[in-house]
Amino acid sequence: MAKVLVEVSARHIHLTQENVNKLFGEGHQLKPMRPLSQPGMFAAEETVQLSTPKAAIENVRVLGPVRNYTQVEISKTEAIRFGLEPPVRDSEEINLDATAGIKVIGPKGELNLEKGVIIAWRHIHVSNTQALELRLRDGQLVKVKIEGERAITFENVLVRVRPNFSLAVHLDTDEGNAAGIKGSVIGELIV
Repeated sequence: MAKVLVEVSARHIHLTQENVNKLFGEGHQLKPMRPLSQPGMFAAEETVQLSTPKAAIENVRVLGPVRNYTQVEISKTEAIRFGLEPPVRDSEEINLDATAGIKVIGPKGELNLEKGVIIAWRHIHVSNTQALELRLRDGQLVKVKIEGERAITFENVLVRVRPNFSLAVHLDTDEGNAAGIKGSVIGELIV
């Protein structure tokens, strides 16, 4: 069993440059606030409000850099709060059909997304080299065991292998709360 960093990924949004322009003004560039564990990814200074007729949540962090699709990632608890039923799916799946919609409000404009809201499938980022060492393949499902007062083993953790990834498991806030994780912990990878 290998040790692996386990991080909680709170609600956030990925935006296209076109939608950055609509929400923050023409030509706006996302400003990195802090780097994330995955090389080149960052939490931006920019935040938005997510809104449905049932609820609104302010200060939802934008993650950068910009992508070629706009996607909102929330937990099941937040989906219930919003009155939405988004699917659980791989956050890299760019076919957003059958996903939920939501209103996104920024300081300079708003978007009425017809689709793009998901609950991200818990996953592990692995570089090609790490995948060879750990005998993992892209798309494989593994388990991750977390020790502690609220010890738990997460099953069906999706393996995502990319050349520039750094070994880390991402759980949503519901999963992190179930395990009693505050920030990040070290877990055991079970293949």
